[in-house]
Amino acid sequence: MVALHPRRQDALHQFMLKLGLEPDSRLNWDLLDTALTHPTISPTRNYERLEFIGDAAIRLASAEFLWESYPEAKVGDYAAIRSVLVSDRTLADIAESYGFQRYLLVGGSASGDKAGYRSRLADALEAVAAALYLSSHDTSLVRPWLDKPFRPLAEEVRQDPARQNYKAALQEWTQGHYRQLPTYRVVEQVTREHNSDCRFSAEVWLNDRCLGRGLGRSIKAAEQAAAREAFVALSQEQQSPKSPVSQS
Repeated sequence: MVALHPRRQDALHQFMLKLGLEPDSRLNWDLLDTALTHPTISPTRNYERLEFIGDAAIRLASAEFLWESYPEAKVGDYAAIRSVLVSDRTLADIAESYGFQRYLLVGGSASGDKAGYRSRLADALEAVAAALYLSSHDTSLVRPWLDKPFRPLAEEVRQDPARQNYKAALQEWTQGHYRQLPTYRVVEQVTREHNSDCRFSAEVWLNDRCLGRGLGRSIKAAEQAAAREAFVALSQEQQSPKSPVSQS
């Protein structure tokens, strides 16, 4: 076990309070410090191995949360909501809301790498979940600070007919109406200094017609944005005597 510098110990103590947790005698401080250490600081003592456990711990915590919150929900609904709760985008948002960036040790060129900022936050959150899970051997130190952001997001997903997976919803719609799958065309933005979240631009097509367009920081995000625009438009117009897809 590595002896922590008093200043780092104080910072980790403040981090626990930020999560709404009182310092617990079960807590392995060395693991927590490792969870908040980027590989640029140490090639061996960093959060990478903890991510493996953390991914499983967060999935378990979210499953417990959904089981308790929605006892009558179907398994398919559980799976759809959990996929959003444990996504990298959600984890990065949660980590940022708790100020993980203030406690995560990052060195070298990575400290100025804005492109990898959110990815680091999501990775660190998984690692922190692992450190807390391995300290208690249950989700008692994970659930309190994850349940809070999970609750409104789960409700938002439940109210969304596409369950926020617009690519899957659009595919189901086009297969049901046209027995065809939509196709996506993605290009990387040439200039994006004005908006780091819009690295890629995507279009979704069916029957030689563009159904929707979207922007995103990744190819997947851009495609989801395009699919969302198309799905919303088609859902609103499906009662129309002329479908926008079939018009010439």
